Amino acid sequence: MDYEIAGLPLHVLLVHAVVVLTPLCALLLVVLAAWPRARRTLWLPALIGTALLLPLGLVTIEAGKWLEVRVPPGPLIQDHTARGESIVPWLVGLLVVAVAVSAWALLERRPRGRGASVAASLVLIVASLAVGTGTVVTLVAIGESGSRAVWEGGFSETPLER
Repeated sequence: MDYEIAGLPLHVLLVHAVVVLTPLCALLLVVLAAWPRARRTLWLPALIGTALLLPLGLVTIEAGKWLEVRVPPGPLIQDHTARGESIVPWLVGLLVVAVAVSAWALLERRPRGRGASVAASLVLIVASLAVGTGTVVTLVAIGESGSRAVWEGGFSETPLER
């Protein structure tokens, strides 16, 4: 499979979507876990978003593998590639939390579900904070290693003569 669009490596394009959508989904899950009214209306977008984020992350990784063999090898590229796949368990975790938040939102719609358990809400809040934080920290580490691989040694603190 060719991982290019208009001559640009697909990884370079997709990574921006992952970098924006991942923290947004993580934050949304925390909000939904803590705010029942928001949970009742936004559980479906959160579930769809996190469900789409997982395959988007996997395609981004595959596009990165495609790109890796097309750039000069080096320790910074190898470090970035080694870190890249570490996001997958976190994206799965986000999806699991989204399913739990969605299930809770649906249970709350039932007449008996109105008196929602404080304990269940606390579990959802802790889970969303833990998984969301782990996901974002992992994403930042991967992104930082990727930016170093691209920019280290290729950037000047002073403007270059033209």
